[in-house]
Amino acid sequence: MRLSIITPSFRSSAWLKLCIASVADQGVELEHIVQDSCSDDGTQEWLQSDRRVRAYIEKDAGMYDAVNRGMRRSSGDVVGYLNCDEEYLPGALREVSEYFDQHPRVDILFADCVVVDAEGEFLCYRKVQLPFTPHVMVATLPTFTCSMFFRRKLLDQGFYFEPKLRAVGDADWVLRALAAKIPMGILRRYVSTFADTGVNLMLTPDAQREKRELFLQAPKWAQVLAPALVAHHRLRRWLGGIYRQEPFAYAIYTKKSPEKRVTHHVAHPTFIWKSRLSWRG
Repeated sequence: MRLSIITPSFRSSAWLKLCIASVADQGVELEHIVQDSCSDDGTQEWLQSDRRVRAYIEKDAGMYDAVNRGMRRSSGDVVGYLNCDEEYLPGALREVSEYFDQHPRVDILFADCVVVDAEGEFLCYRKVQLPFTPHVMVATLPTFTCSMFFRRKLLDQGFYFEPKLRAVGDADWVLRALAAKIPMGILRRYVSTFADTGVNLMLTPDAQREKRELFLQAPKWAQVLAPALVAHHRLRRWLGGIYRQEPFAYAIYTKKSPEKRVTHHVAHPTFIWKSRLSWRG
């Protein structure tokens, strides 16, 4: 099974180098497509000569448009989407590939991820659960694109991201998949890291506007019962053991160690994302 990994890029040269390294050492058959929007931060000086990726440098209409462009150029049986400041953990894509082999009826796979700071230090763990339409519309998406994978046939069915959106395109995509009753599954394994750099899109005014518009598209009963839906979501997480985690370790590339993964041992794991308590439940 061949995988296609798509990375949208814009003025993220240092992060992109770490992202590429984390894909290149997975040891599975894959293609890594980087869609760079004519970055002027030095990216163009090295990207096209990096043989580990297929690089396309061209203007786009935003992040989701860049991802769509990469997906249209992809040829893998399974597709993933990894931003510049995200990484795959060792062996992650092999387990993803094996999961799809063992679960032929699952078309979309969600897995867990580790949230780190700009230096790669542990902030919190995020275990995912299958999304529930009313909760996604009025609260938040309980999954991350850096640990989401899907079969190529979804692209054949037109499941691309909405390019007009700037921050909630992943929620819109998942909601459309839920409406179409696409079979989804969970891989209870940390497959990626998400870097909290302090400039996350979900904190921008555009993101807050789009999130509000998504809320207003929800049925009136869901808007009224939003607090109850959030409580139900958290109860499901508690009953599913999502708030429990034994000590563990993860290995990633960092700006101080771009050539070799650095192992971080987490003696006291926490699910609490202190700087994002207002938008990640």
